[in-house]
Amino acid sequence: MLYDIRQTTTYSYQVPVRVVRQVLRMTPVDRIGHQHVIAHILDIDPDPAELEHGIDFFGNGLTWLTIDQPHGHLSLTTRSRVDVTSTALPDPAETLLVDDVRAAALEEADLGPDAAAHGLFPSRAVPLDPEITEWTATSFRGDRPVLEAGLELMHRVYEDFTYQPGATHVATPPHEAFAAKAGVCQDFAQVMIAGLRGLGLPARYVSGYLRTIPPEGQPRLEGADATHAWVEIWCGPEAGWIGLDPTNAIPVGDDHIILAVGRDYADVAPVDGVIVTSGDHRLSVGVDVAPVVR
Repeated sequence: MLYDIRQTTTYSYQVPVRVVRQVLRMTPVDRIGHQHVIAHILDIDPDPAELEHGIDFFGNGLTWLTIDQPHGHLSLTTRSRVDVTSTALPDPAETLLVDDVRAAALEEADLGPDAAAHGLFPSRAVPLDPEITEWTATSFRGDRPVLEAGLELMHRVYEDFTYQPGATHVATPPHEAFAAKAGVCQDFAQVMIAGLRGLGLPARYVSGYLRTIPPEGQPRLEGADATHAWVEIWCGPEAGWIGLDPTNAIPVGDDHIILAVGRDYADVAPVDGVIVTSGDHRLSVGVDVAPVVR
């Protein structure tokens, strides 16, 4: 699938901001086996005094910017054309057993960006929680195929939790979202990750976009008008990382466009940094993901 993607993020400040120093993760990059970025443009208003682009450890596109003039708003607009070609989901019943994946993760010597080790331990935004671990363990007998168990867990999150914007905020820890059984895609992904890591199974956080136009006769998917989030579970050295979307109870496919990958939301936050001001601000985000007819 070929997509044209547009995202507009606007900060409106109550009091003019004197200085901004930020890092953006708003640039999709090529992901082997999933997507190829054909073109990308980032527009920033007001114009930054300093601008630098790079790639982080996990292969995510980064932009560092500094604005050193007083301004009452900051507008970040990205436009991308991305070609997505997902690989077929392996037969869940034929994936490695849970116990074998747990052992393989500990035996892996690789410490590169896609290594299982980076998704194995607690991270800044996803600490381990005994209640989440116990709840997750119901699906993960040691002699069960890991992807079969992962799909069941994905469906349990979808069925047991309510998609409710405003029930949580960006810094809500997984145990609070778990207790409330409510939240948004970020919360569902981090609850699922916490449960998997508590069982010694590698899992990582993915941010991106979700196709806005559903198939004819099908309901609109949750998260289609903003950036989206889902989980990748490591299914062993051969199967590798496989994406699962607990917000919509579907495996990741051609409708999902990857923006950034990390251990949790803190690794992939689209805008992070420091501003010098006083007073409050208002944030608005608009996303449009449109299939391109070839």
